[in-house]
Amino acid sequence: MQSALYKGSDQQRIIAMLIKEYPDAKYYLNFSTPIDLAAAAIISAQTRDEVVNSLTPALFKRFKSASDYAGAQEDELAKYISKVSFAQNKAKNIIAACKIIQERHKGRVPDKIEDLVELPGIGRKTANTILINAYGKVAGIPVDTWVMKLSMRMGLSTKKDPDKIEQDLMAIVEKRYWGRFGYILKAHGKKICQSQIPLCSKCILLKICPRNGVKKSA
Repeated sequence: MQSALYKGSDQQRIIAMLIKEYPDAKYYLNFSTPIDLAAAAIISAQTRDEVVNSLTPALFKRFKSASDYAGAQEDELAKYISKVSFAQNKAKNIIAACKIIQERHKGRVPDKIEDLVELPGIGRKTANTILINAYGKVAGIPVDTWVMKLSMRMGLSTKKDPDKIEQDLMAIVEKRYWGRFGYILKAHGKKICQSQIPLCSKCILLKICPRNGVKKSA
């Protein structure tokens, strides 16, 4: 499958150049265990990574297992994450997800995408994130807001739905890079292809990127 916005050969050049430019791109949230990661990933929705990483040490010290989260009071858990958006709702989702993990999966975060997406607060992007980073299993490409924005700008997908963008990317990115490609795009977004005014003049892709939707750049 190829995006209508760009020829396959140019898509491949863009992908190859980005992979070469960011060899050390990696997941951005701190965690030690799968349950840490599941909680942090739920908390991270619409919240800066730095904010999540600043509060999770205290959270992880208090809640060490699915059982701990499942037995928590919503208000207590919400206090640990009060700096993030929708803290109360995220606390509710973490507790509900961990109750399911405790009851159906013997306290272990599941390692199958179909089981993960059934948990409150966990969609396909977060499920992919958990599989890749907690279990080393690659079933797809996590598509967050950075991946959505840059995929359109670079002509890697014409879609707006995250699941459809993921399918487009899986068709043009070699599978061995699926686990890292979302983080490569995020690294490029933070450094160069910024949300409001991308630094196109400094971009390695300047001569081949279609810059779809870019009205102003530096």
